[in-house]
Amino acid sequence: MASTSKANLTEDDEEEEEIEHFDDFTLASSWERFISEIEATCRQWSADGPKNLLEKGAVHLDYSNKIYRIKSELKDATKIYSMEYYFGIDNDGNISDWNCTLHDLQLCFGVKEFLVISPQSASGVVLDAPESSKLLSAVAIALSNCSCLWPAFVPVHDPSRKAFIGIQNMGTIFTRRFEADRIGSQVPVKFMHLEGLYELFVSKFAYWTSDHLTHLFKVYLMMKLTYRTLPNDDENDGIQDADAENAESEKMPDGGNLNRKHWDDDCPWSEWYSAEDPVKAAGTGLMDTMHVGFDLVTTWSEKVIESSLEMAEMENASPHEAEKWILTPNLSPNLSKGDRIGFASQLQLLVSALDMSFEAQFMEDFVSVENLGSDNLKSSMVIPPPTVLDRVLKDLLLEGRQFPDFAKGEHKSSRAIKGAPLESLFAQFCLHSLWFGNCSIRAIAVLWVEFVREIRWYWEESQPLPKMPAHGSIDLATCLINQKLQMLAICIEKKRELNEEFQDCLGSNDDVFVHMEEDIQVGEESTSFLTQSQDFDGKRDSPLILEGFNESKTSISKFSTNSQDAYSADKSTSDSKRTGSAGPVGSMKLLNSCQSLHAPFTQNAPLMTEDMHEERLRAVEAFGDSFNFSAQLERETLSSDMSAFKAANPDAVFEDFIRWHSPGDWENDGSKANDKWPPRGKLSQRMSGPGNSWRKIWNDAPSLPAYEQKPLLDPNREGEKILHYLETVRPHQLLEQMVCTAFRASADTLHQTNFGSLKQITTKMDQLFHTMASTLRPLQANLLSGNSEKIEDLKRLCVALEHVEKLLTLAASLRHKFIQAPRVYEAIFSDYYDFYLPNMGKGSADVDIQKEFDLKLQLRVNERQVVSNMFTPPTANQSWRKVLSMGNLLNGHEPILRQIVFSKRDSGSDCHYAVSTRGGPHMDDQQEIETYRMYVCGTSNDLRVALCVTSYD
Repeated sequence: MASTSKANLTEDDEEEEEIEHFDDFTLASSWERFISEIEATCRQWSADGPKNLLEKGAVHLDYSNKIYRIKSELKDATKIYSMEYYFGIDNDGNISDWNCTLHDLQLCFGVKEFLVISPQSASGVVLDAPESSKLLSAVAIALSNCSCLWPAFVPVHDPSRKAFIGIQNMGTIFTRRFEADRIGSQVPVKFMHLEGLYELFVSKFAYWTSDHLTHLFKVYLMMKLTYRTLPNDDENDGIQDADAENAESEKMPDGGNLNRKHWDDDCPWSEWYSAEDPVKAAGTGLMDTMHVGFDLVTTWSEKVIESSLEMAEMENASPHEAEKWILTPNLSPNLSKGDRIGFASQLQLLVSALDMSFEAQFMEDFVSVENLGSDNLKSSMVIPPPTVLDRVLKDLLLEGRQFPDFAKGEHKSSRAIKGAPLESLFAQFCLHSLWFGNCSIRAIAVLWVEFVREIRWYWEESQPLPKMPAHGSIDLATCLINQKLQMLAICIEKKRELNEEFQDCLGSNDDVFVHMEEDIQVGEESTSFLTQSQDFDGKRDSPLILEGFNESKTSISKFSTNSQDAYSADKSTSDSKRTGSAGPVGSMKLLNSCQSLHAPFTQNAPLMTEDMHEERLRAVEAFGDSFNFSAQLERETLSSDMSAFKAANPDAVFEDFIRWHSPGDWENDGSKANDKWPPRGKLSQRMSGPGNSWRKIWNDAPSLPAYEQKPLLDPNREGEKILHYLETVRPHQLLEQMVCTAFRASADTLHQTNFGSLKQITTKMDQLFHTMASTLRPLQANLLSGNSEKIEDLKRLCVALEHVEKLLTLAASLRHKFIQAPRVYEAIFSDYYDFYLPNMGKGSADVDIQKEFDLKLQLRVNERQVVSNMFTPPTANQSWRKVLSMGNLLNGHEPILRQIVFSKRDSGSDCHYAVSTRGGPHMDDQQEIETYRMYVCGTSNDLRVALCVTSYD
């Protein structure tokens, strides 16, 4: 038994040993192992499905979010290959839809999901023909083993040819073979025309060469033509400019000519800079292929062609006959990223100048180069030549409107920013400063010093100050420098009036002496002259002029008579002479006489700027908020009003003045009848107290009408004080006000852009003004200090303005081009706004440009003519450079790209496969098979052809 069991164990061991050393000859060669590795990978991908492949690292293509790719490395002997599987999540898309984003091979061969296997080499293609055939066979066997119906492609030949060979098992008895190649130059003339391309396709299935000439073949055709707006031609522009100048000189008597119009000449920012058209057809350099403008895609749906003659007729067809027009804007990359010159870029320089302004006490300190420190700082602060300075000052001071409309064009939230109005002198100075030199602190200092010198000249010569109102009250909602300039303009006007009055007085004096000599010669008495000359004191003795005076306490509408009637009544008064009266105040009577109480003409209250008001408030806080102290501060104004009241009411008492000037301090006895005399009542407690300052001022005030009083505003004194402030203002105080004003003026200028009814722009402008108001508030309150964190906030504010500025530029350009088709520019802008919105909080350096803006907008029939007009006929210079070789011209423009899909279909009952396929699996007699398909893509300079043939194996 033992020996028997031992023998059995020995036999078992021998059998196991034979199994362990079994050689599988199906995987004996490296090629077979390579096929097995391909098969295993394909089985895994097929089992995972698209959703699981996404979790395993599949990535979508850069130009399409619907096509994904997963990659695997394969090794065959000493070579390493890369196998890529392209697939989509949604496979319901139609390949014939030209508007969808497809992979190049999908478009060439009409496939959906596919494999690409290529060597990992510098070229990425298989250069050896036997190797490519062997590689394609290995993939075909592997796919057949795992029952995968994916087409597989292998890149071959030179990479520039974009050549492929491929194969696909159709799952039945059919096999599809693919081949694509490209001619990169010297395309035969025959293949530049549709007729020649049609004959090329027919030659693939016609049995004899003459068949396609004598037989009619039913061929299906789809066509897509792409047109592109032509780029600018510098040489041609010069020719056009010269022709325009010659034509204009013939029309204009003086031989002058007008400058060539730029696209944004009618935009509000064109006075300061010229923006690059974000949708203009122009390149950036000789070697740059970047295109900016519009691509127009016209598509013809599938139609049947039976002869070459029909193809020739189709080549002459107008693009307006196409079924669809699809517009694609190619926007400038500088729109989303790049060094763009505009208000935002210059404001960043101004903020840097503000940061440096704390290093000196006066602006003159920055003018000298020796005070600038390092050599790098000196070299970066070069100032423009004197001619540029003179031009800026001339534009700023000599060519401006004298009385601009400050409210025109302002945003509703603009006044929340304590700057200067857009059309004011200081706002224009700030805008000029942005573009003067490199907006350095030195350039600003040079411009400011010369600007103040010119302002002093206007003062000394009593010339009206440009772009500043010479009347009205001081706008305390603006910055202090604007208030000072407004007050200076008023002082200049007052100074001119005083000078004119003085000259009038001198002229009247000369006339008196002339009359005296005539009286002596004639022998008449000169008593009347002596009387006049003794009374002459240089004052106006004429009826009261309303200008410069007011009746501020009682409305004129309450007067029972006009001023002339009151003047006549004064003349008839027996006991006293009434002067400076504006008329009686209703039925009010004086306390001590039954005469009507007259309202006087009074002087305007003295104008004060913000710092003058603050000085008075500090004085009140220092001495206590007492009623008597407030009266002392207003003593000159109060005394002037009392003197005018006494002149208009000679019999008035202090109580009468209180009843008119401060009705709240007169307490009636309860009687409602105001026309009864004498009025009953008493002074309030604060007016009747001992030592009341108002009563003391009343007692000291003389009886003088307003026109005989000393002016409350001394224009000479106040004017010199303003000029002293402008000449000695601290640099950081000047720059703080300049920053606030420049931001406000820049935003108001952009706000005037005509962007149509784009709600996104309106919302962004509102947000921008609110952001500016909150960010600039520390500057308005003088809370900024050197190296403050607020400087960083200002730089971020520049970024916010830059984003809005870019969007406004795009909106203006689109509206300018599509003003007759508002739906088009609104759709393009809205789509770009959604694309750009994630970058709104980033600076230009941080903007993500990995994704490109890609919009395909289908045009309506009524919008086609607007787009067609954008394709202006080519100029003579452009025609010389290119000979038209293709048809289907659009206003003289041939398509930059022509894509055609030819196909031939056969049914199971009428093709030469009928006998073999009848009754075969997955096939019936009525099913059509696309037996031949040819994709043609090219221009007059290159041609690419991709052929797909279905065969019976």
